[in-house]
Amino acid sequence: MEFNERLQVLRKKAGLSQEKLAEACAVSRQAVSKWEAGQSQPDMEKLIILSKLFGVSLDDLVKGEADSGQAAFSQAPYMLGLPAYHYEYKSKQTLFGIPLLHVNLGWGRPYVAKGIVAVGGISIGVVSLGVLAIGGLSLGAFALGVLAFAGIAAGLLASGGAAVGIVAFGGVAVGVLAFGGLAVGKCAVGGAALASDIAVGGSASGHLAFVVGDDGKKILYMNGRQIPIETAEQARMWILRAYPHLWKPVLHFLTRMLQGGVHLKT
Repeated sequence: MEFNERLQVLRKKAGLSQEKLAEACAVSRQAVSKWEAGQSQPDMEKLIILSKLFGVSLDDLVKGEADSGQAAFSQAPYMLGLPAYHYEYKSKQTLFGIPLLHVNLGWGRPYVAKGIVAVGGISIGVVSLGVLAIGGLSLGAFALGVLAFAGIAAGLLASGGAAVGIVAFGGVAVGVLAFGGLAVGKCAVGGAALASDIAVGGSASGHLAFVVGDDGKKILYMNGRQIPIETAEQARMWILRAYPHLWKPVLHFLTRMLQGGVHLKT
């Protein structure tokens, strides 16, 4: 049996029309018709889509090394109640040869989008949105960027369930300045805070460790000493005494966290 005949058998066993198969492969119905008539053959990208759609290997699809009638079509999206789908749009407008907008979405494999604004399974762009997003501003399940927001995020500013960055906010946060349930960094604020310099939290460990008890009392642990903290100004004084050149926005952030989070007197 030739490839064109196997393709027709597989399509009919799957209960697909030529139009539906064309939609799944992002080609025209005429292209599918030519494949089945033996007038042309799909390229490698389309062959991969077909093999995944019908649940057969490439060898089985192209060479017929197994009975195509036994194709495990149960693995295809249609059997899950989901229509096979692929949509791609690439704007004609470009910047330095890169499309201003590239959308590449679909079932079956991780479609890659590359553009100034990129939307896809895997997206790479100045602004990117995808399961895996890489770019300046990145949003996704996994994100890597200057600004990254995701379940797992890494960037200069990162926010997510788990975040790693210069500034990190998350359930688990690791960064120069980290804020989260578990925060680890040079300066850390969280339920549990571990820092090389300044730590603020219910449980805190650092050169300066500000610990807030369940009763609301604040204690600074430093060099084996325990120092009660009663005012925001007192906390600020100890921070500046140990780190006189601390960047003012960080000092302000830490003071506000102490003041707002632990109800310091002013």
